[in-house]
Amino acid sequence: MQQPVQSTRGKGYFALIITSFCWGTTWVASKMGISEIPALQMAAIRQLIAGTIFVTFFLFYKKLPLPNGKQFVWLGVMALLMFVSANGLSTWSLKYIPTGLSALIGALYPLSVVVIERVFFKSKKITPLTFLGFVLGLGGIIIVFYENAFNQHSPYFFVGALLSFIAMLSWSFGTVFIARNKVNLNPYYAIGWQMILSAVVLFICAKAAQPMLPLHLIPLKAWLVILYLVGVGSVISFIAFIYSMNKLPVTIASLYAYINPLVAMVLASFLVNEKLTANIFLGAVVTLTGVFLVNYSIKKNREKIITEAEI
Repeated sequence: MQQPVQSTRGKGYFALIITSFCWGTTWVASKMGISEIPALQMAAIRQLIAGTIFVTFFLFYKKLPLPNGKQFVWLGVMALLMFVSANGLSTWSLKYIPTGLSALIGALYPLSVVVIERVFFKSKKITPLTFLGFVLGLGGIIIVFYENAFNQHSPYFFVGALLSFIAMLSWSFGTVFIARNKVNLNPYYAIGWQMILSAVVLFICAKAAQPMLPLHLIPLKAWLVILYLVGVGSVISFIAFIYSMNKLPVTIASLYAYINPLVAMVLASFLVNEKLTANIFLGAVVTLTGVFLVNYSIKKNREKIITEAEI
């Protein structure tokens, strides 16, 4: 029996709330974890456990077949872009920059998607509203960056910011890639394989970057953080995210991108004693307003093209 639209829409909104809050908390959890264990090692363990959960469920319970060669190539590219580079480097960046700044830089990905589409595929028209969104988005980041940069004693602050920007660009390229290269795979099953493949690469990178902790020497606090990141950040959040994308309009389902940086900033001020000044909060609001305007301008332009085509 088919569920009423009202019911599924309500569940979609509930999934959106879960996604927004849970992904916001994972930034803070990651910050707490990397104080106990090397960042890339933590990311690798997280992805391996979460990926194994997804793949085991669909492979042995749902009896789905192994991906074919072409699908594994697609999964490998997505794993490198979304989990090795985007997740791995953003986690590493937290060692050097505040949680809120890293989360806010991550929220810029819709802006870079527009640039990528425009530069490489000659699509995504840049309207005055889009340009205004770009100016506000980058301007807000500058406010937050300026407020933080001159109150840091770490010489690696700019390294952390660079890692975060590379992570954001990787997520953007992954977004473009998945939109232009579809495969016939269950999305949860696909995410599981991406996590496992990325874990292998992350373990190699972790070993090359710095000495890893033997498993028996990893502190209890780090294991608790990893379990939280796996259960809440990977399993629950990804299930809720994909569900909300299927049940809600894309413009509404993507609202998580505006909410989770604010969740990260507020929680970080309480749990890891990060500074949250009026200027930092203002910069965050300006940035997220810019991101919203870019997304809104793209939506309006798409609707205009469809209307003109129908005429």
